[in-house]
Amino acid sequence: MVRAVEPSRAGQGGLKTSVIGTVKGPGENGNQYVFITSDSRQVKIGEFVYYEVDTPASETASRGGSLQILGKISDRRLSDHLPDRMFADAEISPDAIAALIGFSHPNPEIYEVTVDVIGYFNPALGFINPRLTPAPGSRVSITDDHTLRQVVNKKQPGEIGSAQVGSLLLRPGGAVPVALDVKELVSTHMAILAGTGSGKSYTAGVLIEEFLQPYNRAAVLIFDPHGEYGTLTEMRGHPAFASADGYAPDVRILTPDDITIRISSLDYHDVLTLLPEMSDRQQAILNKAFLILKRHRKGDYRWNVDDLIAAVNEADTSEDDEGNLKIGSSAPAIEWKLDRFANSRYFHQTNHLSPQDLFEPGRVTVLQMNEISQEEQQVICAAVLRQSYLARMNTAKEKNSPGDENYLPYPVFTLIEEAHRFAPAKEPARCKAILRTILSEGRKFGLGVGLITQRPGKLDSDVLSQCMSQFLMRIVNPVDQESLKYGVEAAGRDLLKELPALTKGQVIISGACVNTPVMCQVRQRLTKHGGETLNAPTEWQKHFHGSRVRSQTIERAPVTAKPKAKTLGGISLE
Repeated sequence: MVRAVEPSRAGQGGLKTSVIGTVKGPGENGNQYVFITSDSRQVKIGEFVYYEVDTPASETASRGGSLQILGKISDRRLSDHLPDRMFADAEISPDAIAALIGFSHPNPEIYEVTVDVIGYFNPALGFINPRLTPAPGSRVSITDDHTLRQVVNKKQPGEIGSAQVGSLLLRPGGAVPVALDVKELVSTHMAILAGTGSGKSYTAGVLIEEFLQPYNRAAVLIFDPHGEYGTLTEMRGHPAFASADGYAPDVRILTPDDITIRISSLDYHDVLTLLPEMSDRQQAILNKAFLILKRHRKGDYRWNVDDLIAAVNEADTSEDDEGNLKIGSSAPAIEWKLDRFANSRYFHQTNHLSPQDLFEPGRVTVLQMNEISQEEQQVICAAVLRQSYLARMNTAKEKNSPGDENYLPYPVFTLIEEAHRFAPAKEPARCKAILRTILSEGRKFGLGVGLITQRPGKLDSDVLSQCMSQFLMRIVNPVDQESLKYGVEAAGRDLLKELPALTKGQVIISGACVNTPVMCQVRQRLTKHGGETLNAPTEWQKHFHGSRVRSQTIERAPVTAKPKAKTLGGISLE
């Protein structure tokens, strides 16, 4: 039995249910209709409205005998107004002229408003479009706050598995909170796409705070190329995260000095990325050396650089006409490059950050990589993602047992800042292949990924298209805007038009985590934001002031008289 949302009574929610217009007829396609109104204040792009239809025969058990068919305003244009001549002279009031000719109306402008139909809400199935277009003359009303709280959010604020990131942008005072479904965010992956300074890292911080709330207690890992997430340590002991059972979130910050990856966890492509330019023959020898390592040491083994060098020598050894073994010229060159690789700070023979070290429910681990080269960041990220994916998969298949460093018996979530660096659109990158694998198959094993980028046009389209929840913030670059039309399916074209007009902290949320795309005002963070833009003029003023004070101090200091030279019998002793 399908049950429609019951119309809310006046007074429930901040905005009362009110008729604002009358249906004129169908729109440009079968999912649109047009209504006429003189109220320009409430008919904003993205606002929710509804019309009522009689309940179909299959819905006779629904309450009230009618359905509220929700829609979203997608376009508005001025249809009729006072003659243009009245506006030509700025010194004369158009209202005064209208009064002289006997025309007086508080709202003389008439607007033609286009609405995209969403449908009626079924608590079990979500929105259902009944394909019942409104008849001309039907009344159109603004949807009240109480109804929107029920139909927009898959989870209500504070429920287990919810993430309250803010409130509806078009409903002032936080009247309609926006709470996302964390299960969908984690299992179907997410992307935060925004221009520089739009608040993408701030929004990510809000999400992490929600993930670590007592009603979630997630296991989160953050790849932090700029060191912006260190302030999350303020969650420790923060009263907003307290729980009656004694739960408190843990935050672990790993600086570059703490990051070590075991060399034997790397594959051929990882090592190749870290070595200086290699010729085709050297690449072939190195690839053959990895095959030799696997043949000599079957199963799960740990090798070091010396083992790899020995395999390289074996791979480049051949017999001459007389049956003597001879090492080619490529092996010494590769050995020299591998010796340099062996001195890396971040790759070690035994030390290793295992999945058990990086993930634990109720804890966020931040890998700060701001001092690490781009190539090393790529390899570290690829190695961690690959091992985490294998850990979740093998644990789910009961191939890993408790006590194993790769035993990961719970779902995990990984957030990647500057994602276009790790999965660029038209360039080779070490992380791209493993990211594609995780985004397409990680859902089955409970490995979620979140991507953050300021250049969606530079992010690999296959990677972006796998993120089923999107957070879109102010983007003015035409190339980036165009890429969203193909990579982000859930956001309607009407909302994408709003991207250049969004201000800091305003975000369009669409996809699996909400019932319908919404424009949201991000809430204030509980912890301090670590990615604030440096105020250059203020810093310059501080420096000038400090230098000036020091100069004045020196200028005003009393001059010390030079001591008299010591003499003996008229002869200086100095």
